[in-house]
Amino acid sequence: MSPRPSADVPGTGVCDPGPRPAAGSRAPVEESAADEDLARRLVAGDETCLAAVYRRWSALVHTLAVRSLGDPKEAEDVTQQVFLGVWRGRGGFRPERGPLGAWIVGITRRKIADALAARTRRSALVAAAGALLTLADPAGQRPEAALDRVLVRHELAKLPPAQRRVLHLAFYEDLTQTQIATRTGWPLGTVKSHARRGLHQLRRCLQQDRYA
Repeated sequence: MSPRPSADVPGTGVCDPGPRPAAGSRAPVEESAADEDLARRLVAGDETCLAAVYRRWSALVHTLAVRSLGDPKEAEDVTQQVFLGVWRGRGGFRPERGPLGAWIVGITRRKIADALAARTRRSALVAAAGALLTLADPAGQRPEAALDRVLVRHELAKLPPAQRRVLHLAFYEDLTQTQIATRTGWPLGTVKSHARRGLHQLRRCLQQDRYA
């Protein structure tokens, strides 16, 4: 099921498209409009037209994002970003280069690439921070391991509460960011932001302590 339009996308909060019409029912004017007319109205800044554009292509955008990312929640984020990009970049649409649908698919592929790149950056950051947090030596061969663990707890305690909670759930309870969002009730984007900022701060503090 494709995500419903968000009020963050201009026009979709004002003109709620509702469910798709059943077979044989009369479609709204926007749904029956030709792609060329939708494109013309979109470029002209018609927000109600954007709602129709969302209805027509959101399912395709969401499907492409799910297939590439493998995460429905992240795919929903990308879908919203795509249609925000459609609205903000509407002045760059050139009908002579292809139809509106193809232009939207192009934006979708770029947003998916951005999401994958961000995931790679997060993974690298987590790996780097994880190397700093993997301080215990099961074989007891590092006599400074106990001191390192105390240092990590000390630096974690200095983080803002939200960042500290996210990192604790990630590293000590081994939860994914989606699971953390479910546990805390925070939006996934908020969890990602807390994790990113907390890891940056923790890594910086631990490195400073080690150099000292």
